Amino acid sequence: MQLRVSAVQYDLHTISSFKEFADQVEHYMKTAEEFGSDFVLFPEFFTTQLMSIGDREGKALTINDLPDFTDQYLELFTDLAKKMGMHIIGGTHVIKREARLYNVAHLFYPDGRVAEQAKLHITPTEVHEWDMTPGDDLEVFETEKGTIAMLTCYDIEFPEIVRIAKAKGADVIFCPSCTDDRHGFHRVRYTSHARAIENQVYVVTTGTVGSLPTVDFMRGNFGQAAVITPNDIPFPPKGIAAEGEINQPMIITADLDLELLYKVRASGSVTTWRDRRTDLYPDWEAKQGDRTLL
Repeated sequence: MQLRVSAVQYDLHTISSFKEFADQVEHYMKTAEEFGSDFVLFPEFFTTQLMSIGDREGKALTINDLPDFTDQYLELFTDLAKKMGMHIIGGTHVIKREARLYNVAHLFYPDGRVAEQAKLHITPTEVHEWDMTPGDDLEVFETEKGTIAMLTCYDIEFPEIVRIAKAKGADVIFCPSCTDDRHGFHRVRYTSHARAIENQVYVVTTGTVGSLPTVDFMRGNFGQAAVITPNDIPFPPKGIAAEGEINQPMIITADLDLELLYKVRASGSVTTWRDRRTDLYPDWEAKQGDRTLL
């Protein structure tokens, strides 16, 4: 099984209408369509661009206003996924449920279905400045091209949650991200490589670039898209199938071969997934009685 993935380094800049946002999204999607991509990944918090539209007094909207765009966001990406026949991970969008804000990744299927995965680990800024609530459950998602998971930014820094995603069957982890400096960016990037090596999975990640001068906590963005592989003979030596130019608006594309994952898990130079010492550190699938190695 092979699949082609694209990841968007989304350019944040001030806009004046939802249509400007939609036009920019469609531009990236048409580019991915030209490449024949099966999956397209947008970054975390890229819909904060909508906050720059401002209110009647010209002041930027707040994070509490962002959920007001949810219906338009869902309609836009549902239509694009259906029209272009692609799976779209629509970055993350802030939604409100029972007066609580959640940072939620959305998977738009070509048949019109929409799946959600709330961010599970919330950064101090999200807690103290935006009063975000963490999600409660990790799901994996079946597609005609394989099983995937969506783990957002800070989530990838926790090895336990990626272990669970792999144990549930995920072969590709999509990681939308948003970081405002080099330190944050490299935390996400380095741990994405670690998770790919530990679990013998692919990790596709991307981040926001550009700036929203009127939107608090979105004034600085440091981002780069990457398609990350395990480090073994069938893959690139540095574990990078593709990567973008840092802080430049662009889209990257790479092909993923799931059969290679299955082969290296069974007989690679190292077999990190199979060689877990569950007698010393019982993990999620061991507790569930699931001893599946592949």
